[in-house]
Amino acid sequence: MPPQIPHSDPGIPDTGGPMRYLWWLVRRQPWRVLRGSLLGTAWMVGLSLRPYLIARAVDDGLRAHDSRALALWVAAIVVAGVGLSYLGIMRHRTMTFIREDAKARSAAVVLRQVSRIGAVLPRRAAAGEVATIGGSDIDWSAQVLTLTGPGVGAVVAYAVIAVLLWSISPVLALCVLLGVPAVALVVGPLLRRLERAESVYRTQQGALTARSGDIVAGLRVLAGVGGRDLFARRYAARSRDLLAEGYRVGAVNSWIDAATVAIPGLFLAAVVWLTARMAVTGDVTVGELVAVYGYVATLIVPVWFLLEGSHQLIRGRVAARRIVALLKLTPDDVGGPGRRGRGTVPDPRRPDVRAAPDRPADLHDPMTGLTVRTGRLTGVAADDPAAALALADRLGRYVASESTWGGVPLTGIALDEVRARILVADHDSYLFAGTLRDILLSPPDGHHDDARSGADHDARSGADHDARPEADDDRIRAALRAASAEDVVDALPAGLDTVIDARARTLSGGQRQRVRLARALLAEPEVLILVDPTSAVDAHTEARIADRLRTARAGRTTIVLATSPLLLSRADLVAHLRAGRIVATGTHTDLLDQDPGYRYLVARGSADPDIDRSADAAGVHP
Repeated sequence: MPPQIPHSDPGIPDTGGPMRYLWWLVRRQPWRVLRGSLLGTAWMVGLSLRPYLIARAVDDGLRAHDSRALALWVAAIVVAGVGLSYLGIMRHRTMTFIREDAKARSAAVVLRQVSRIGAVLPRRAAAGEVATIGGSDIDWSAQVLTLTGPGVGAVVAYAVIAVLLWSISPVLALCVLLGVPAVALVVGPLLRRLERAESVYRTQQGALTARSGDIVAGLRVLAGVGGRDLFARRYAARSRDLLAEGYRVGAVNSWIDAATVAIPGLFLAAVVWLTARMAVTGDVTVGELVAVYGYVATLIVPVWFLLEGSHQLIRGRVAARRIVALLKLTPDDVGGPGRRGRGTVPDPRRPDVRAAPDRPADLHDPMTGLTVRTGRLTGVAADDPAAALALADRLGRYVASESTWGGVPLTGIALDEVRARILVADHDSYLFAGTLRDILLSPPDGHHDDARSGADHDARSGADHDARPEADDDRIRAALRAASAEDVVDALPAGLDTVIDARARTLSGGQRQRVRLARALLAEPEVLILVDPTSAVDAHTEARIADRLRTARAGRTTIVLATSPLLLSRADLVAHLRAGRIVATGTHTDLLDQDPGYRYLVARGSADPDIDRSADAAGVHP
């Protein structure tokens, strides 16, 4: 049975501020919130019904020595108790639905936002910040919606009890009416202080969570270089700072919690003392004295809900503020329009939308002067790795640029079309948890799931594949072999069905890199841009990958950004990128002979560049 999605379309959140976001959560389920308010109000007001019934039983039954009236009022008290129990159950049930709906909706919009901004997220927000938002902020923001049920009921019940007390004694009613504003004056500064302390605490908590994640991810490396103790001490120091901040938050919380118990108790004591004096003087009856006691005891519940609701509102505002900050993050500006199909005629109403090439076409980057010919394996050797990454971002349209595809500006083509046909495969892209089969079949980072199965095949057959075909085991095995990763599968206990954890930490760096390469090859994009695909493997494995990559991508456009002579020697054309410009092009052998800078660049890791050069020229590889 497929998993049930609470909100396939959670809606567009209001990010105008934390309170507007919370109000948006309310507006997304208006009828349920209305039902919760009615049930909460009925339950809260119903609490004041029993003191009235008890007062009638005392005055009309006990004091009047009327057994029949006493029995009737006792029966009414029992019925009222049963009714209140039912209302309490339904109120709690409805409010739980409201809170859970808000949690699911917030989780959906946060997940959608994280997916939308993609690679921007690590640069704009720490991993710990996102984890804290998903782990606790979503929950705290949903708790605020309790105010829509018991919160509304508390206000109405407060007014109803004030009216009932007024019917007994205006003095008693004034005590109640003036008492709650006095409570607000006492608790208000504590709530504002709590908001400030909570904001600082949650920020430090996110930073510490991010630090712990970094330490766990790099624990093996830290242990290897002897840095584990150093980072452990730093983490302990930050943890102590967070503990001290937590104590400050706890101190404010303790005062607020004490106020929610003490202040209603003071209400009860003051009003009962005043009523008892009035009963002695004969201003109120004994039954009314009992009723007043019941009313004020009942008043403890709405006053507690109002104080607790204020506490939740402060925490919810802090949480909602952090959620809104995440939702306001925007992807990098890569220019261009939205969604369109391949080869469609440009819409005259949308002059910014250009038709994508209907068949494989050349890529050109004016900034470097590089032209990538269709169907060729092109190597790019850059003296600065940052320049190579910037080139990949431009050709993959991860940044706005003047690069063209078949003479058409990339920024003028629909982004989903570019993602479906051009894949930039980073050597360190993320590997999600799942079976190895699932990992290989998942779309690589930045690549749309509707990747075509090869545009050269499309051009020959005229078929336009609207979705990536399901890969069977034979295709998976072929991709693994091209990436020289068969041994990775053979070493796993259940082969392709072995469950791998997030980031594939149980695999070595070289194994992870080969799995990433196999995943990229399995996507079969029209244009494949590989960024340093063999940096973590040994020379023998790299040689096999170089040979098999050329065979696997025969007839398709492939760009390899690397300085490895083993990879560059298999390229149809090699471009030397120096100081941000292409300074020479040719075969690997030609550039070794004609470009001293290129020769030095690709031979820097060799003991004897001349020997390596001769071996490459002869086609002999270790």
